[in-house]
Amino acid sequence: MKMLTTQLSGLIQKIATSEEENIEETARLLAQAAAREGFIYFATFGEMESITVNAKYAAESFPSMKIWTADKQLTSADRVWIIARSSKDIDVLALAKQLHDAFIPFSVTAAEPASDENELSNLAYTYVSLKLAKGLLPAEDGSRIVLPYALSAMFVYEAVKMKLDEMLIGEED
Repeated sequence: MKMLTTQLSGLIQKIATSEEENIEETARLLAQAAAREGFIYFATFGEMESITVNAKYAAESFPSMKIWTADKQLTSADRVWIIARSSKDIDVLALAKQLHDAFIPFSVTAAEPASDENELSNLAYTYVSLKLAKGLLPAEDGSRIVLPYALSAMFVYEAVKMKLDEMLIGEED
């Protein structure tokens, strides 16, 4: 238990320090919709749907939030936040290409780091990496176990929401 706690703390700390600017840029991009007449659409995939559930039903819900579905008609005032385990997911890439071609600004949160080889990070207006390349703990057979994608994405979600709320309160003043 202690090793798991240590590794999770280290992962969160790594995201907090290396992705701070990207988190702020993501909040700024999403605030554009919340401050205007647009909506912030959450497009989550796999276990990351837990982030959408939290955003919608939490005690402090996410401002101007809607759930993305393929039949949504987006406007230039809308923003999309894609949250996925992997930047290589074909459904995620298809949505990103569709949004990119329609000039709808969007952010992505996924495990892999941004790079020239990461097509998703190149398409996105902002990109936050979850810094998860392998399991956090060694197994007895030498493999790595514990891949807390949703947990690390929830941390990013909370950090973005905190920044977004600060920005929106600043606009009200």
